[in-house]
Amino acid sequence: MDDREWLAGQFEALRPRLQAVAYSILGSVSDAEDAVQECWLRLDRSDASSVADLQGWLTTVTGRICLDMLRRRKNRREAQFGEWLPEPIVETVNADPEHQVVIADSVGLALLVVLETLTPAERLAFVLHDVFAVPFHEIASVVDRSPEAARQLAARARRRVQAAPTPDPDLARQRQVVDAFLAAARAGDMQRLLEVLDPDVVFRADVGVAGAGPTFPVIGAQAVVKRVLQTAPRFASHASPAIINGQAGAVFAPDGRPVGVIGFTVVDGRIAAIDLIANPEKLRRIGRY
Repeated sequence: MDDREWLAGQFEALRPRLQAVAYSILGSVSDAEDAVQECWLRLDRSDASSVADLQGWLTTVTGRICLDMLRRRKNRREAQFGEWLPEPIVETVNADPEHQVVIADSVGLALLVVLETLTPAERLAFVLHDVFAVPFHEIASVVDRSPEAARQLAARARRRVQAAPTPDPDLARQRQVVDAFLAAARAGDMQRLLEVLDPDVVFRADVGVAGAGPTFPVIGAQAVVKRVLQTAPRFASHASPAIINGQAGAVFAPDGRPVGVIGFTVVDGRIAAIDLIANPEKLRRIGRY
């Protein structure tokens, strides 16, 4: 085996971690794959023999690529209708091992939504340090700042994250609440819907088409129930339970083809946030249901 083959083997072993890092920073599976591929090209062109810590080197290079992508993509969203939501990771029973690693290491939809409010540098510093334990002196080289400045970036991001609702850790309990919501939606039962929603619930949607559909976000239990009852009884009958970014959710697939993915943030036994992703570009990787 020559040096390049050995290097390629080492990179492939680390690819799931790099994919999880990139997805957590970017919130897009396709962009994450592009970032990881670019990382490989840079490794292939470098003098790898001088790299003492290959995993650390690849993680920081992936972070640098993702930071550039974050800074560029603002213009791509100007034509988008409504909210920007991350590309969901939908867990299925037959998910391949690499996919399972990305799910285990990546952050949930609720956290990704919060991260979207941060500056690119804050987002990168928080994800690399708080999620993947990258030291601040390595993050500093990515954001072109001192280690102390990198620490401050992560601290500012952490304060925003800590102010957001923390999902209940019990997946089985989450599932019970989500199933109760879906049952009430199918029945068109306003009272039961109100019982499972937090009074300040937020309903966000990403349909990806400029000027289409109603305005989002919708805030408050009464307003959310009204919006849900406009369409849910028709669509909820086609909802299949799923794990979305590690939390209880559902996939809407009327003819076996997913047309929507919905993630729920369950806090203290009630739904605090509903995230509907119906952007076709973000659903194309999901298999038939």
